[in-house]
Amino acid sequence: MELSQRARVRAGDHDEFGVLFSEHARAVYNHAFRLTGNWSAAEEVVSLTFLEAWRLRGTVRPDGGSLLPWLLGIALNVARNVSRAARRPQAAMNRLPKAPDVPDFADDLAGRIDDAERLEKVHAALSTLRRTEQDVLALCVWSGLNYAEAAEALGVPVGTVRSRLSRARRKLQRKMPREPGAASEQVTGDRVGGTR
Repeated sequence: MELSQRARVRAGDHDEFGVLFSEHARAVYNHAFRLTGNWSAAEEVVSLTFLEAWRLRGTVRPDGGSLLPWLLGIALNVARNVSRAARRPQAAMNRLPKAPDVPDFADDLAGRIDDAERLEKVHAALSTLRRTEQDVLALCVWSGLNYAEAAEALGVPVGTVRSRLSRARRKLQRKMPREPGAASEQVTGDRVGGTR
């Protein structure tokens, strides 16, 4: 009988851990980028997440499905720690005189600038949410986990995930006015495969 990926990772199988990385590194990176809003910080979060996952491999439950919820839960905590560690140097940088803005007229960068501005607005709105609401929103909406997977990643009941997500969405609707031409349909990707 062949061991499951969970059992092989738990046992410290280096090759299987490499497979785990190959399968989920992009999802962890995307999750980390959405949490940090910074490409290099997201790369650091990915590295630290997999280091921490290796350290915590003995805590993997032998039963269950994908290890992605476990990894995203670790990434959530790592992102918090990285953010906390960056605050002091960032505060020092903020006290320096602001450098003059140098306009960039390249067409291919215009989209990135707009995206960065939108991301700043989203992060400002998200910062008004409780941390528990931010976590559920990041896992369900951004990373596409269903309620049960998010509950597993956070170690809370499924009903708690549902109520936190509902509360977060209501708060964000009040904080973020719709942009002209924005889609009006509700995001339902978080419900796929979820328990109702």
